[in-house]
Amino acid sequence: MTTTRRELIAVVATAGAAVPLSACGGSQEPADPSEPVHIPTAEVPEGGGVVRDGVVVTQPSAGEYKAFDARCPHQGCAVDEVTTRAIICPCHGSEFDPRSGDMTRGPATEGLEERSVTVEGDDVVVSGA
Repeated sequence: MTTTRRELIAVVATAGAAVPLSACGGSQEPADPSEPVHIPTAEVPEGGGVVRDGVVVTQPSAGEYKAFDARCPHQGCAVDEVTTRAIICPCHGSEFDPRSGDMTRGPATEGLEERSVTVEGDDVVVSGA
């Protein structure tokens, strides 16, 4: 069987289009969960937090950092918003306390998994995947 030039171009174009789509999936999973995640302290607002590389880092008060796995225990969606009062899962509206990771609003029935956090220089370092 001979492949025509048109068929070959169609296959290459389709395969090339799939790569950017999968790369833009918005996954919050780190590339290697056994590696620590480094987030500059300047990017973690006091009274708020950030979601990056599969973790949530909050700063409930000046210089106090907390870290949690970004996967919601309800169905594994990645939480995507941190406010002064809650870490929020976009899939079903579960909310978690930014100080403790405890569930404050369901449908999740348990809190976010806590991760180890240290400050090294100007970085918050999260481990414990």
